[in-house]
Amino acid sequence: MKRIFVLAACLGACGVLLAQNVEWPTYNGDYSGRRFSQLTQINKDNVKSLSLSWVYRVNGGADPSAAVIKATPLVKDGVMYFTAPDHAWAIDARTGHEIWKYQWSSKGGIHLGNRGAGIYENWLYFETPDCHLISLNRKDGSFRWSQSICNLDQMYYSSVAPIIIKNHVIVGVSGDDLDIPGYLEARDPETGDLQWKWMSVPKPGEPGSETWPSEDAMEHGGGMTWVPCTYDPEMNMLFVGTGNPQPVIIGKGREGHNLFTESIVALNADSGKLVWWFQPSPHDTHDWDAVQTPVLIDGEINGQPKKLVAQASRNGWFFVLDRKTGKDYVSTEYVKTNWAKGVDAKGQPIPNPAKEPKEDGALVSPNQGGAANWPPPSFSPQTGLFYVNATRAFSIYYVYDTSEKAEGWGGNDQGGWGESMLQAIDYQTGKIRWSHKWEGDSVRGGVLSTAGGLVFAGDPENNFIALDAKTGDPLWHANLGKGVSNGPMTYELNGTQYVVVAAGDSIYAFVVNR
Repeated sequence: MKRIFVLAACLGACGVLLAQNVEWPTYNGDYSGRRFSQLTQINKDNVKSLSLSWVYRVNGGADPSAAVIKATPLVKDGVMYFTAPDHAWAIDARTGHEIWKYQWSSKGGIHLGNRGAGIYENWLYFETPDCHLISLNRKDGSFRWSQSICNLDQMYYSSVAPIIIKNHVIVGVSGDDLDIPGYLEARDPETGDLQWKWMSVPKPGEPGSETWPSEDAMEHGGGMTWVPCTYDPEMNMLFVGTGNPQPVIIGKGREGHNLFTESIVALNADSGKLVWWFQPSPHDTHDWDAVQTPVLIDGEINGQPKKLVAQASRNGWFFVLDRKTGKDYVSTEYVKTNWAKGVDAKGQPIPNPAKEPKEDGALVSPNQGGAANWPPPSFSPQTGLFYVNATRAFSIYYVYDTSEKAEGWGGNDQGGWGESMLQAIDYQTGKIRWSHKWEGDSVRGGVLSTAGGLVFAGDPENNFIALDAKTGDPLWHANLGKGVSNGPMTYELNGTQYVVVAAGDSIYAFVVNR
């Protein structure tokens, strides 16, 4: 029976992995986080003929929360599903014509954005800023149920795209950096009932508690889980990036590494139990959430086959870890930074005390926005390259609250010079194989790579661009009037491949005219 169960679970996961050849059924296309498609109809030889097929513009009315689409659309059975805060839509993936729209009556919360939906059988799931998980009938958008997943009164909000793993709806939470602990939950897809809960900050006596000075510091420790996880069905493990500790800038009331904030953690998918952890930014005081997508790579290190997980972290460092144990293979900068003195025996950067925020300021790179932020990267198994939109920039970090028990931020930063580029990183070494410099300010859009030898990304001047995946040479572009605001995706219907991206309040679908 155990073998049958495992086989069924793997087949279910493989269904998601294979479905991206014609569909895009989950946030990253599949569980791996690679955002790589096997589709080749659109390729580097014909991409110059890419042209607009349709546009869908959301009608948010007087509601500004619906004005920017940060969600990655899903495509299932010829229908595209996407979200904005308090809103969900279904449109025809061939034509862009609206099928249905759902709007939640919000009780408040922070309406910064929503990263998308999750699909389980005939149901659609998304989170709302006022801390609810909503389940809809995906055929007609009719309401099924809602469940509270966080406390709005404590300044939590929710914006994560749910990830469906077996019979678990995995949901994360966001917070306003006002001294509250983060967590990840698994919910029942039929009822929304809680199955398990993993806290980003331990309780006294638990592993990791020794990295905090007191119970009070742990109770207010932060570590939000605001970007979707990835999943290995063979290991049955989730891989999650966690957010910054709190107070954000001033760290003297939370001496220590502050686990498991600013960490990549591996959890058992059925129990939520911690398997291993790795901390990209020990005792962070610069707001460098380590929530960036942990990308699963099946590759080689020093000629030996390895199951790996890689992250281009917000702090400017690129890490490649063993997926089973968390052992570090690669720790290197993917943009030039100045905040670390080197790495420790675990491969984690060692913070330089001279770059701690100060009353008279400390010049630090990267800036508060980070070398990368939440928009998803991509990895191509064809090229062996990890693609990420990156920014090298400086901030002067100041401490405002010098009391013994600072709260909230306790300081701030003032930005300065910066430059942006699309980095292509060799996962085996961490070396930059090519770098395409962008003109203009920082860029935060997501990335897509395909078996057609292409990488799609946005630039700071509102262009959506296709580049050669091996060389970084630009091959095609279209100006969208606004900057790319989500992670691009692709799918095939009726023999036609579509590449889809959002910019502001609109979704654009491109095809090659034949």
